[in-house]
Amino acid sequence: MPKDNSIKSVLIIGSGPIVIGQACEFDYAGSQSARSLREEGIEVILINSNPATIMTDPSMADHVYLLPLTTKSIIQILKEHPQIDAVLPTMGGQTALNLCLEADEKGIWQDFGVRLIGVDINAINITEDREQFKQLLEKIGVPTAPAKTATSFLKGKEIAQEFGFPLVIRPSFTLGGTGAAFVHKKEDFDELLTRGLEASPIHEVLIDKALLGWKEYELELLRDKNDNVVIICSIENMDPMGIHTGDSITVAPAMTLSDTTFQKMRDMAILMMRSIGNFAGGCNVQFAVSPDEREDIVAIEINPRVSRSSALASKATGYPIAKVATKLALGYHLDELQNQITKSTSALFEPTLDYVIVKIPRWNFDKFEGSDRTLGLQMKSVGEVMGIGRSFQEALHKATQSLEIKRNGIGADGKGYKNYEQIIEKLTFASWDRVFVIYDAIAMGIPLSRIHEITKIDMWFLKQYEELYLLEREISGYKVDTLPKELLLEAKQKGYGDRQIAHMMGCLESQVYKLREEMNVKRVYKLVDTCAAEFKALTPYYYSTFEAEIQTANGERYVHNESIITPKKKVVVLGSGPNRIGQGIEFDYSCVHGVLAAKECGYETIMINCNPETVSTDFDTADKLYFEPVFWEHIYDIIQHEKPEGVIVQLGGQTALKLAEKLDRYGIKILGTSFDALDLAEDRGRFSELLTELKIPFPKFGVAENADQASALADVLDFPLLVRPSYVLGGQGMKIVINKQELEEHVIDLLKNIPGNKLLLDHYLDGAIEAEADAICDGENVYIIGIMEHIEPCGVHSGDSNATLPPFNLGEFVMQQIKDHTKKIALALRTVGLINIQFAIKDDIVYIIEANPRASRTVPFIAKAYGEPYVNYATKVMLGENKVTDFTFNPKLSGYAIKQPVFSFSKFPNVNKALGPEMKSTGESILFIDDLKDDQFYELYSRRKMYLSK
Repeated sequence: MPKDNSIKSVLIIGSGPIVIGQACEFDYAGSQSARSLREEGIEVILINSNPATIMTDPSMADHVYLLPLTTKSIIQILKEHPQIDAVLPTMGGQTALNLCLEADEKGIWQDFGVRLIGVDINAINITEDREQFKQLLEKIGVPTAPAKTATSFLKGKEIAQEFGFPLVIRPSFTLGGTGAAFVHKKEDFDELLTRGLEASPIHEVLIDKALLGWKEYELELLRDKNDNVVIICSIENMDPMGIHTGDSITVAPAMTLSDTTFQKMRDMAILMMRSIGNFAGGCNVQFAVSPDEREDIVAIEINPRVSRSSALASKATGYPIAKVATKLALGYHLDELQNQITKSTSALFEPTLDYVIVKIPRWNFDKFEGSDRTLGLQMKSVGEVMGIGRSFQEALHKATQSLEIKRNGIGADGKGYKNYEQIIEKLTFASWDRVFVIYDAIAMGIPLSRIHEITKIDMWFLKQYEELYLLEREISGYKVDTLPKELLLEAKQKGYGDRQIAHMMGCLESQVYKLREEMNVKRVYKLVDTCAAEFKALTPYYYSTFEAEIQTANGERYVHNESIITPKKKVVVLGSGPNRIGQGIEFDYSCVHGVLAAKECGYETIMINCNPETVSTDFDTADKLYFEPVFWEHIYDIIQHEKPEGVIVQLGGQTALKLAEKLDRYGIKILGTSFDALDLAEDRGRFSELLTELKIPFPKFGVAENADQASALADVLDFPLLVRPSYVLGGQGMKIVINKQELEEHVIDLLKNIPGNKLLLDHYLDGAIEAEADAICDGENVYIIGIMEHIEPCGVHSGDSNATLPPFNLGEFVMQQIKDHTKKIALALRTVGLINIQFAIKDDIVYIIEANPRASRTVPFIAKAYGEPYVNYATKVMLGENKVTDFTFNPKLSGYAIKQPVFSFSKFPNVNKALGPEMKSTGESILFIDDLKDDQFYELYSRRKMYLSK
């Protein structure tokens, strides 16, 4: 049965601002879904309050509504668009499902004659209501952990008495494990039960026997109206049960499952999906498997929507789950749809992987002082990376190299733990860096059996680690001129970076690189093709690996490289790597627009990124995607292979910017603003000299390298002082101090965490107003795209401030200074592309806080508020295709747009929530108001004087 032709107009519900547990993987899903519907000629109306995403770009849908995700907004949209036939709520995470349920309960869908596609209400209710779900599984004969539901405190106590400890408490209708907890001992039960009941919107929790140490698996399913079901991907959690899947290191395909158990698991997943309702779309099913020979399977949960893992599974297999799920929701059958990558097989063909992928989460505990850093049932990570390799070891190394936490991979970089007690503690209480600590434990000589006993990580994974360590020991016995080619090739095949191999032999990274060149141990690129090369793939989506040379009959030696070079002029866009606080989805938005603009200018576009959640790593965003770490060695090899005209670094946040120096040193052209200008803006000494020349005021400051120098500076500068390390993003390590004791403590703490860093001490302008401007410059002309005023006073990080566009109470005199300073600085820095400048205003004088000659966090917000494609224009300026004067700017905004930060403090109950110079928000929403009399603006303004964290 082909598609349902009665569906002409569809409403997609987005997931709102990014919070821990619900991030940009839903932006990716929503974007794919919107494209999928429009391919069918269907009108798409979209609601989402997040301005930072590609999903809310005007080009994604026929009508985009940047409104709060409430039933009031839904009614407003349905009144404006009576033609809407159906709503698709499965692309926006838990937020969209919960909103869809609320609208259903209020009879809104029925009132407007809108039907639900991709899922049915019954399926949402069954899977979210823990008790109903348990009863259903019992009925269909799928085993579950012993569990009971409590809707009151007293009932919870009774269940605990019956089951005994350890227990798990899971609230109904929550996301990212909110409110979930392990209870190991009786004393903690009351507090955790109360927290769980409060976290659930219906005040219901499921209390179950803890399956601690069991292995955890996920399956991604798709099903059509004809009841065909395909399993797109099997994912194994390296971490056993007890750690939220969003915080687990996961591997695809599953590594340690016997074939019979996998077949049983498949059958159970299909049975579960068919039992929860008769809908066409996607499902994610989680299972626990006992770690013994019996391999008992227990079902944990099923989500009748595109999940966090769906983005990962799509990138891992090259099978676009959200895109296909959307077509199925329209009535198509799987066998009627094409596989998007081969274009010759059908979507009913299950992907086969001839490589391994490893996902590692990215945490930001440094932003939450005093937070509990152990991992458990509540998700705490803010992003993730994925490594693709020919073996688990290679993929593991590539994933760790992608994290950007100053590690060169697993071990072999001199940064491991050496203290026995510390290692045992980090293994016992799962820590964010346990992926590295396992290696340190093996290096210390702790037996694998003991590591397995503590962590319950499967022995197969631990043996893989041990092999890596034994190879490191073997290589350490050689010098760079005696290392045999076989060992060098083996180390590279297992993912070791040149830096790590250099560390083993006590030589320079460049010497290892030179040795690889001489021995012809070079990276080759392989296609991610969904079908293990059984059919020809037409999509240029690559990962790198190393192969032994093949010798032909006539003696010719070669390695097989699947990435074919074209004669077209090329441009490389460096992505922003894993999401973290201070560098999130806004930079992915900029990268995608940069790629599209370069395509419009006739370039072949090459994207390098390792973040599986984003649109930039979609297989058909750029002309070629290299799913590789944004790590020097990998980037340099790709550039050597592709020989582009140049590299764009100013769209990928600090990640890409940090690589500018290396690119410059190796003679690789940086498109847009030069490295020298980027460095001038980062180097406070050089930058202040420039400001002095330009006669532009800035707060008094000084540079210190130790506590003594800082103390001497304090006498000159006067308290309060703003102390911060140089070259950081998101205000990392910034603090306002008010006396010498605080100053000394903070300086010592900073230098312990970032040794060798120069510290900047600024006289803090107490009570100043903060504002910022974004502009496009071509080296001669400057156009200011937007000036925003922060509602909070100066000292709250700009990413944590509510900010209004345009400013609401800066006089003409101040505005003119902002405009003049912006133009002067942009030109003096010889900016080509985007620049963001931050100001402090006191007594009608505008001081410069800092200038960043790159895409800023606020560019997508301004582009959405004014309805203008600023990144597109800026990219064309960077490429030298256009001057600023070639564009007709026509910003459209009546009233004001307010950027509102969103925090994920609920995941860290004991954390200091006061705002200060270090950024803590995980996402943002946009609010449009007609005038300053609006109640919401009044409330924000009245709260602005809340204390800064000193």
